[in-house]
Amino acid sequence: MKKTPKRQKTAIIIGAGPAGLTAAFELLKRTDIKPVIYEATADIGGISKTINYKGNRIDIGGHRFFSKSDRVNNWWENILPRQGPSSNQKVNDNSKTNKRTLITSYNIHGPDPEENDRVMLVRERLSRILFQGKFFDYPLALDRATFKKLGITRISKISLSYARTKILPIKPEVSLEDFLINRFGRELYRTFFASYTQKVWGVPCAKITAEWGAQRIKTLSLFKALVSHIRLKFLRDYNPNQKKTETSLIEQFTYPKFGPGQMWEETARLIQEKGGEIFTGHQVTGIDLQPEQKPKVTVKLSESDRVLTQTADYLFSTMPVKELIEAWQPPVPDEVLQAARGLAYRDFVMVGILLTKMTVKEDGRIPTRNGMPPDNWLYIQEEDMQVSRLQIFNNWSPYMVKDCDTIWLGMEYFCNEGDDLWNKSDQDMTRLAIEELHRIGFCQPQDILDSTVLRMPKTYPAYFGTYHEFSKIKNFTDHLENLFLIGRNGMHRYNNMDHSMLTAMVAVDNIIADNKEKKNIWEVNTESEYLETKK
Repeated sequence: MKKTPKRQKTAIIIGAGPAGLTAAFELLKRTDIKPVIYEATADIGGISKTINYKGNRIDIGGHRFFSKSDRVNNWWENILPRQGPSSNQKVNDNSKTNKRTLITSYNIHGPDPEENDRVMLVRERLSRILFQGKFFDYPLALDRATFKKLGITRISKISLSYARTKILPIKPEVSLEDFLINRFGRELYRTFFASYTQKVWGVPCAKITAEWGAQRIKTLSLFKALVSHIRLKFLRDYNPNQKKTETSLIEQFTYPKFGPGQMWEETARLIQEKGGEIFTGHQVTGIDLQPEQKPKVTVKLSESDRVLTQTADYLFSTMPVKELIEAWQPPVPDEVLQAARGLAYRDFVMVGILLTKMTVKEDGRIPTRNGMPPDNWLYIQEEDMQVSRLQIFNNWSPYMVKDCDTIWLGMEYFCNEGDDLWNKSDQDMTRLAIEELHRIGFCQPQDILDSTVLRMPKTYPAYFGTYHEFSKIKNFTDHLENLFLIGRNGMHRYNNMDHSMLTAMVAVDNIIADNKEKKNIWEVNTESEYLETKK
């Protein structure tokens, strides 16, 4: 008598960003469960994708491949090996034949990036603040140059204000404003945090919960920034973990040769090679999931009016929680629906600008080539400017730029979907970006070769709106054993890329261990592995 073949279990994964692709890869590697990914857009990688515009690549937001988790670092290196030494010479930016030569003096065995496209580069990190026309190290370095730029009066106020936080009782941390003042003092907060944070989020720090600071800034303080600045003058060896270094203070990181999207495109290729399925242009518009039932999803194909209905054993969701709850069939409890509908997001517009040269007048640093500063990105804290950050893609990877004699910039604007900035035409958005780039003295109009505009909705889940009611959503979804919320938008948490990946890994751990609890997924990025005070 023939045995009935065992039915293969399946998992539907909504979204082909870092969390969704990690979940699919882990399922294929460690279980017999077949993953099927539905991605609403035509792209792979979510906000970590890389856009190729005429051979010039755009990284949306700037993604450093850095983690304090060995599990994540090993995972990345398994997909794209870290670079090995190809030369002990520094970059000669004036050489016509050696423009893309990298600094590779690290004692690391791996592929030569000049000969191999599947490689992670080891990169120097530099990001600074442009404030009142002057460059300041980020995080702020308390050195002679900073004192000179700020002036004795402001430095005195900053010092006294910081000292006051150490003498007086700690203020209860209800808002992000409380969190920042407790760590940096009121004067430094007013100088470098208040207006910039409001530009990024669209609301004052006093209206953002302190949980944002605990998740993104953690235990960083003015004292730790000073200690790190001194230590890094003497310690330059690359360590992929840097576990004792605050995330905001790391000086080196790895980065795919052709941008972060290369990591996820390669992961997607491996998933399909191993038998997983990925469908782009497939938007999940309906979810039917009740206790002790298999999840069922309704999927709409973007290129037609065709609608599919699919059932699986497990459902992983990285789609925005707001959209997940609104797509639920039958309707969820009203208090859950209202909490979801009130969740806020911050959206993002990127203007890519291709230049022949920059006209930056450096103070204390020599531009590397054609007036281009050495920064990966600059924080633009000029209050009369709408631009928030300026990325220099050449400095992330020289392979991000088609012609190494040109400079490829990304002007980043934060906005709300549907507001005046979001609704500007591409022509008006480009005009604004070029005008602001010229006003801060970085270019002349005749130096511009080309430009493009990208819009990214729901880039940053916000810690205001109805976020204080998020527990209602969490309690509703957590009791469904075969549903896993993972990733940044899936959990409405401002996770870094490695944290989003870890939520997917832990969810697969739970399936393998038949662990019905979801607590360990929510603990990613809050547990002691990430908090230096507990080390």
